[in-house]
Amino acid sequence: MDSQPSCVVVTGFGPFRQHLVNSSWEAVKELSQLGLGNDVELELRTLQLPVDYREARRRVARIWEELQPQLTVHVGMDASAKAIFLEQCGKNRGYRDADVRGFRPEGGVCLPDGPEVIASGVSMKAVCRGVAIGDLEVAFSRDAGRYVCDYTYYLSLHHGNGHAALIHVPPLSHRFPASLLGKALQVIIREMLEEARKPKRKAG
Repeated sequence: MDSQPSCVVVTGFGPFRQHLVNSSWEAVKELSQLGLGNDVELELRTLQLPVDYREARRRVARIWEELQPQLTVHVGMDASAKAIFLEQCGKNRGYRDADVRGFRPEGGVCLPDGPEVIASGVSMKAVCRGVAIGDLEVAFSRDAGRYVCDYTYYLSLHHGNGHAALIHVPPLSHRFPASLLGKALQVIIREMLEEARKPKRKAG
């Protein structure tokens, strides 16, 4: 029998538009210091992705080919958010906004023959119910925004057969320091791993 994959990959994004500091990467850096907790027998690997469709595509493929993680969690920044959002699914079409290099995917599509939506194998509603991080709100979302985060998520769900997640965090502020966002990622990812281990109920 094959041994279980032994790592969790967590990615954040680099600067884009007017956002010279991307809270997603600051939060992931904090998480890399914290770790996932001594009781989680998985190696934590953290990587920064550029806000660049083509490069994100290359790096996501490499993550799944070379590292074969148990779960890949992408963390993005939602500039207008006042809570942390757990995204249930990635969308294939509608990518009209240019990335940091001015590039847009041809036809606004991730995978020309891919399904319209790919959902994570992790129930984000269940994760939302299972986490408590002080007075920080953790909310469920089914619309990841059709930018490089959503594009990356869709491709990761495709390569990883649903073993991926996307977390949107607010920008850094007095209310949302990097230390709090990093701790939130630790709590949420631990809950995602628990949720992913649960036997799936048959729909019917």
